Amino acid sequence: MIMRIWSARTASDPRAYEQEFDSHVLDALGGLDGFRGAYLLRRSHATGTEFVTLTLFDSLADVRRFAGPDVDAANVSPAARAVLDDVDERVHHYTVVSAPS
Repeated sequence: MIMRIWSARTASDPRAYEQEFDSHVLDALGGLDGFRGAYLLRRSHATGTEFVTLTLFDSLADVRRFAGPDVDAANVSPAARAVLDDVDERVHHYTVVSAPS
């Protein structure tokens, strides 16, 4: 299994991205072959909020079907960009070697 990790930040109301994630991002991911789930993490700090997304796929080939040929490029919708102030343009992929059963 592959975990794809991406992060972004906002100084605005964090609920806007949380709603975008829940209503659009998860819907788009849910229909993909090999998609196994996602987590949205939030951390507040003095200048705003940081989000980290963790998405799970069966294989890098499944990630490639979602992300395109450059699997390390972030796949961020215009709607998500509209509610975020700063997004990472690159993502990281990790092979999951241990997970809860």
